[in-house]
Amino acid sequence: MTRKSQFTSKISPWYAFWLFFGFSIIFGGLFGSIQKVNAAPKIQPAMQEGAFAGSQSCQQCHENIHEVWKSTRHAHAFSSPIFQRDWSEQGAQVACLECHTTGFNPETGTYAEEGITCESCHGPFQPDHPAKPMPITPNEQLCAKCHKSTTDEWHASVHSQAGINCQACHNPHSQTQKAATVTELCANCHKERGSSFTHSTHANAGLECSNCHMYTSPRTTDPIQGLVPTGHTFFVGSDACIGCHQDTVHTRDQIMRLSGEVEQLAEVDVQTLEQTVINQQQEIIDLQAQSKVRLYTGLIQGAIVGLITGGVAAFIISRGIKVVEVEEEDNGEEKES
Repeated sequence: MTRKSQFTSKISPWYAFWLFFGFSIIFGGLFGSIQKVNAAPKIQPAMQEGAFAGSQSCQQCHENIHEVWKSTRHAHAFSSPIFQRDWSEQGAQVACLECHTTGFNPETGTYAEEGITCESCHGPFQPDHPAKPMPITPNEQLCAKCHKSTTDEWHASVHSQAGINCQACHNPHSQTQKAATVTELCANCHKERGSSFTHSTHANAGLECSNCHMYTSPRTTDPIQGLVPTGHTFFVGSDACIGCHQDTVHTRDQIMRLSGEVEQLAEVDVQTLEQTVINQQQEIIDLQAQSKVRLYTGLIQGAIVGLITGGVAAFIISRGIKVVEVEEEDNGEEKES
């Protein structure tokens, strides 16, 4: 006789549905919380008012500028390994994309292109360009959108008071100074500075103007949110001097004293100095001879005092000795008397 086993499910279909539905919601929430937040590129259609066409569109006419721009920090503002690391560690905050992408929309969290491209400064592509120019106002307000801490330093400088803006020194496309060296750039306006003692000696040592006028303390840790001092106040403080002259900056009084002695020696003739040296050498010889005599005299005096004090001590001790007589009895025992 054959017995067949039948298995019937005790799980209700609705129970299974809600079980998997709830599990999916929990898993989706966990996955969304740990997933890296990426603002997906969203390039709007070109040739519309306010639309971003992308840097490739600008390259068609401005190939030389585009080629220079490709190797700058602006071009790699988003793809930079440093930014990607810091951005990831800080939870991929979407607000960071405002300065590291082009055409960022804070409402949707989307952007038109990675990095700081042409349209970041010149604005969205104009449909009737090039017939309609796309100029910008070359002042610090444009740069301050992302470089606020640097422009704040600049506002405290004499350059700011004189109206010398960022573009007066920096090439916005290549992000390099508008001269072969920093010193040549500064010399365009400060032609008379190189003649002073301080500037000439530093220049002869191979230093440039920025070594002192834009000095910043060496960083030992990563910058906080990319913000670091850049020295755009152009003020030379004591920290700039200490950076190179650590061995002398706290011994100025000693240097001044020695300098005064050197000035006094310059007024004495050579013969007087030579006679002074001879007299000092003779004094040294006399002192050495006197030292030997004093040594021998001290030894003799010590021996005499030792003999006298030793004799007196021996005499006193001998007078204090008590004579004890010992008698020996017949039975061999000793008796003290």
